[in-house]
Amino acid sequence: MSDQTLTETIKADVKTAMKARDKERLATLRLIQAEFKRIEVDERVEIDDTRALAVLDKMVKQRRDSAQQYTDAGRTELADKENAEIDVIQAYLPAQLGEDVLIAMSARPCTLGFSAPMTAPMACMPEAPEAAMASSIMAINSSSPSCAGR
Repeated sequence: MSDQTLTETIKADVKTAMKARDKERLATLRLIQAEFKRIEVDERVEIDDTRALAVLDKMVKQRRDSAQQYTDAGRTELADKENAEIDVIQAYLPAQLGEDVLIAMSARPCTLGFSAPMTAPMACMPEAPEAAMASSIMAINSSSPSCAGR
């Protein structure tokens, strides 16, 4: 993976789309850049990759909703435009797990190396976490030269 941030990648892809004269892709990439810029100006923050992915995910959800509304209203040409924008935006999102993979993962039992329920590992602990922490603090205080005179 390269050291480029997602915003830098999108900027580079805008230049590529301009050179290729790909108007639809260029328009979508400019929409993405405009949304990033709006957030940077409104919130006075610089967009990192995590925030950029969240923004892109939100944009995809908005377009899916719009495409559904256009389809319900019989405006297939506008729904097709929204779906084309979704395709461009999704190219920058990580791949989603398929339904068959999720079903296979949920069917497999999750084991942590214990054969008993989760209460068994807790019972193995020598003492309650609060008591262990309190005894650690007392041991530190009694061995510390600055606290010895107290």
